[in-house]
Amino acid sequence: MRGLHKSNSERGQSLVELAVSLTFILLLLSGVVDLGRAFFTYMALRDAAQEGALYGSIDPGDTYGIETRIYNSSNMLRNLKNDPGATTTVQVIPLGSSCAGNGIEVHVAYNNFPLTMPFMGTIAGHQTIRINATVTDTILSPICGQ
Repeated sequence: MRGLHKSNSERGQSLVELAVSLTFILLLLSGVVDLGRAFFTYMALRDAAQEGALYGSIDPGDTYGIETRIYNSSNMLRNLKNDPGATTTVQVIPLGSSCAGNGIEVHVAYNNFPLTMPFMGTIAGHQTIRINATVTDTILSPICGQ
């Protein structure tokens, strides 16, 4: 009859194995959550930069219009613009002269993306990271030098 029941030491071993494996699984899960949020933010920044570059390909001299198009392309970016703790920067760089055939580069950065899991901050060195997105497009107008 003794062979059918686990001894106390075997029960303790199972509990320790559960605690170690559950801790590891929860750490992995929380890391996936933070990385998923960062990837979603990157995709929103990239889409906004693409909208700005598209607008800039038609009117490369209208920097204010390009920035407005970027911020209006996503509710997330509009909220970031109004949040003093979440700084975003936009750079518009014409590659050459602002004439048809040259390029325009739009760079959007979210400087203080918060990491929600404390251990991710110890890995990264701080509780916020910078997320950048850059898009280059071809200027379609105005046609210069003809």
